[in-house]
Amino acid sequence: MAKKKKAILTLALIPILLIAFGIGWFLTVIFEGEKPEVNVPPLPEFLSKEESFSLELLDRKRGLKEVAVTLAQEGREVVIHREKFPFKGLLNRKGTHQLRKDLSIDPLGLNLAQGRVDLVVKAWDYSRRGGGDGNLSLLRRKMVVDTIPPALRSLSRMHNVNMGGAGLVVYQTSSDALESGLMLNDFFFPGFAARERAEEGVHVVYFSMPRRLDSEPSLLLRAKDRAGNLSKSGFYYHIRKRKFRHEIINITDRFLKKVLPFFSNYPFNPEDSDIKRYIVINNELRKQNHKTLFDLRDKTSPERMWEGPFLRLKNAATMARFGDRRSYYYKREKVDEQTHLGVDLASLASSPVPAANHGRVIFAGELGIYGNTVVLDHGQGLMSLYGHLSKTEVTLEQSVRKGDIIGYTGQTGLAGGDHLHFGIMVNGTFVNPIEWWDNHWIQDNIERKLALLKTN
Repeated sequence: MAKKKKAILTLALIPILLIAFGIGWFLTVIFEGEKPEVNVPPLPEFLSKEESFSLELLDRKRGLKEVAVTLAQEGREVVIHREKFPFKGLLNRKGTHQLRKDLSIDPLGLNLAQGRVDLVVKAWDYSRRGGGDGNLSLLRRKMVVDTIPPALRSLSRMHNVNMGGAGLVVYQTSSDALESGLMLNDFFFPGFAARERAEEGVHVVYFSMPRRLDSEPSLLLRAKDRAGNLSKSGFYYHIRKRKFRHEIINITDRFLKKVLPFFSNYPFNPEDSDIKRYIVINNELRKQNHKTLFDLRDKTSPERMWEGPFLRLKNAATMARFGDRRSYYYKREKVDEQTHLGVDLASLASSPVPAANHGRVIFAGELGIYGNTVVLDHGQGLMSLYGHLSKTEVTLEQSVRKGDIIGYTGQTGLAGGDHLHFGIMVNGTFVNPIEWWDNHWIQDNIERKLALLKTN
């Protein structure tokens, strides 16, 4: 009898337990505590223009109820996006559980003030927690509104530049400028802070003028701040046109037998003839060498090291000029064409080569068509090159003074005879060395502008 009563009691408790379990499960679902997932990709630190971003929301359980995207700035709240999601189906199973929304922030269109602004994203789900408001997820991203470009103006006035030559501009930027310099069409010449007036944002920038002009180039000063705001400013300049010589070079088999052994380690096609190998050197290796020289611009010092006119190799005859357009002929047939980017100076064999000005050695070694080569950095993007040396007397990073012997003339590389190939580069671009030998040119085009650094 007792067993029968116990069985009846057990059977009576089963529905009650099932109901209790069901209620517990239902309450667990209704009052679940998992917050919606909110994802916004990294935004820029500075907001200078309209910025687009994607908002992603996910709530696997009760589903999304509402989302609000706002900007908070100095007590002001600007709504970017607000959306409520309808409750659909049993337990909102057919409701919105996942959302991706493309949004944007336009600081000018939203009339945001300069300074800090916070992007605030709030997302609620359909849980009955929080007094029925649901679980809340909060995401906050700090940014700085900066839509004002840096100030920029030229301080130097007259800029007369020769084709193939160099120039200098002294200019001033506001303190928020992170990068500044000069744009010649699409090529950028970086500016350098002038030590004498660095606190006032005064800079200098050396630039070069192309040897050939198919059309009038565009020269503009440019400054950029941390927010990416750009300023551009024009300045007066006048380009003096000039013609460069055309030179015909006849290549002989004797010359090829003389210069090709220097390039025995170059990966030629074994089936190539001597003249074919020469053309490969004169083109492909030349491009590689110029890329190496161009990349040296990143090693320049921000400080000026040179003083006065550059030294020219003593008692030397000019064998080839800067900008000479060379046509190469082999057995009366034109095989190549190149431009000479320095001045060839010939004196006695193995003549000592002086450093043209104060500087620092940034390259010393073999450099393809230039043979044994030394490159000196004179600061602020200005460099000098010494090619075809028979021997070098300096090491990398060594400081030299004007007149110090850095090597001896020779006929390494593509040199047909003992001489020095001397070149001047501005930010990796070759310019006419004759200007830098001329004290009158330096006084008129460089020193007079630099004198502005000593006055307010």
